[in-house]
Amino acid sequence: MNATDRTPADLLGSALAADPARPLVTFYDDATGERVELSVATFANWVAKTANYLQGDLAAEPGDRLALLLPAHWQTAVWLLACSSVGVVAEVGGDPAAADLVVSGPDSLEAARACSGERVALALRPLGGRFPQPPAGFADYAVEVPGQGDRFAPFAPVDPGAVALAVGGEELTGAGIGGRALADAAAAGLPEAPRVLSGLGYDTWQGLSYGLYAPLATGGSVVLCRHLERLGADGTAARETAEKITYRAPDTLV
Repeated sequence: MNATDRTPADLLGSALAADPARPLVTFYDDATGERVELSVATFANWVAKTANYLQGDLAAEPGDRLALLLPAHWQTAVWLLACSSVGVVAEVGGDPAAADLVVSGPDSLEAARACSGERVALALRPLGGRFPQPPAGFADYAVEVPGQGDRFAPFAPVDPGAVALAVGGEELTGAGIGGRALADAAAAGLPEAPRVLSGLGYDTWQGLSYGLYAPLATGGSVVLCRHLERLGADGTAARETAEKITYRAPDTLV
């Protein structure tokens, strides 16, 4: 992490400047067979489009709170970085009724309806596909975001000392996310520019750190696996070899 890196959005900007072509997030869903690999440049483009949508169409402002009702998924990682870019507080698994806006997967739509603000739904289909029929009362992310701008500039500066993330009953500032992720990496003995395998959920700091923030902060990449338990020990070992994994997140199920 460079001295000027303060927030996750800053970390992504530095990664983009250093090596835009290298992999950043590789996602597997072992219930569907899906595999998606996003380079730094591709991931950053999704983040820019999502941040433009969040700031523009959804009229979100710094300090607004977004209930993020999504599993560990590459699109969830995009939303986390988009929130950081705008200055919106991402509340992972937050209460939709208390949030200014909500972003929901297909399994949490009923709970998400408690939000009185803007509601966005993600189908979480392979290749970022849209819903066959958009759920009533929600904007379909896959319909709304592709046409957004490829570059993002916040309307207002993002304060790195402001709360940026709420997860597992605690809140972290933008600067605190990067600092804590680096501390996690050092404590765990992550190698230089690690390629991390994580089957952890995004509903805890540990899952977010190993599944996104620590690889980003250390110039590495993550292989994020949903339903990894379906592979078993042999299948997981084979994936580690195929993906050239240099570190497996602790407590990852096999």
